[in-house]
Amino acid sequence: MTYCLGMFLDDGLVMASDSRTNAGVDQIAKVRKMANFVNPGERVITVLSAGNLGTTQSVVTLLRQSLRSDVEGHDLFAAKTMFDAARIVGGKLREVLQHDGEHVRLHGDPNASFLVGGQITGESHRLFQIYSAGNFVEASARAQLLQIGETKYGKPILDRAVVDETTLDAAAKLALISFDATIRSNLSVEGPIDLIRYKADSFVADNVCKYRRDDPYWVDLRTRYSEGLMQVINSIPNPPDAGMM
Repeated sequence: MTYCLGMFLDDGLVMASDSRTNAGVDQIAKVRKMANFVNPGERVITVLSAGNLGTTQSVVTLLRQSLRSDVEGHDLFAAKTMFDAARIVGGKLREVLQHDGEHVRLHGDPNASFLVGGQITGESHRLFQIYSAGNFVEASARAQLLQIGETKYGKPILDRAVVDETTLDAAAKLALISFDATIRSNLSVEGPIDLIRYKADSFVADNVCKYRRDDPYWVDLRTRYSEGLMQVINSIPNPPDAGMM
């Protein structure tokens, strides 16, 4: 299992992924699940992956091999819109599942899903979730959060706090808190956390950070959040006794 998160904001995008992959309790490894496809000044496309590791790695490898091929429907650098980029990722997923799916299914689930976000000149930044069937949905001002993998533990804090006007820095803090909540509750999710803050219309991916569990900033953030939460709880009046209700 994994956890990947994308936030669609007025100021741009925040996207993050964990690094744990496993094929059993004694086969645990760390794998980067964020792939960035960047042509500075013209486009930035970030792809986050969850699901069968063989499937996700094959899809990303095919995407990289097709770069600058200028083959319509295959080359992310030739995509005219982010919608087209999402279709390319979905198409590669179908291609891999058609080639390998039946063989893998004898041993486990071959399916995978992706988050695809970024911006191409001529349009605003966009964010998509690619399902295992290769089809997809797009984030919007009314549906700003897209998550794949182990989503339930880290979702409540985001639902309470994320709005259109949330800044990229505030969203990054919320993302790290969301990952901390997930890691505390599910052993199949673990750091390092890869996180990108993409500023709309910048067309550069110069703010990609990796946070290990012992990263001083992330440790401080987790500590402050826990202490602050307890302060809020302690400040709330106690529930009334049964006889006073």
